[in-house]
Amino acid sequence: MVRHIVTFKFTGTPAERREVAEAFKSALLALPAQIDELKSMEVGINENPAETWDLTLIAEAETLADVATYSAHPAHQAAVALIAGHKGDRACIDYTI
Repeated sequence: MVRHIVTFKFTGTPAERREVAEAFKSALLALPAQIDELKSMEVGINENPAETWDLTLIAEAETLADVATYSAHPAHQAAVALIAGHKGDRACIDYTI
């Protein structure tokens, strides 16, 4: 099993960043029902105003190839489109659990 963790910083005012994060979270949480390779999805929006990262997702899939399939899936691409123009930084790590 592979754990896929991605963290995002969005651009804009705090209210704009929160709005983008909420929409993105909703779209991401719908993905396990749409993508067979995706075994689970957890999404958190930062609540600490002293920190600068806005959202993190933790997903699990059987293999790295399944992570790639999930990433290329049209439903995932539609979710990613929600943050177009708002994505500042992104950090990712994948590891075997």
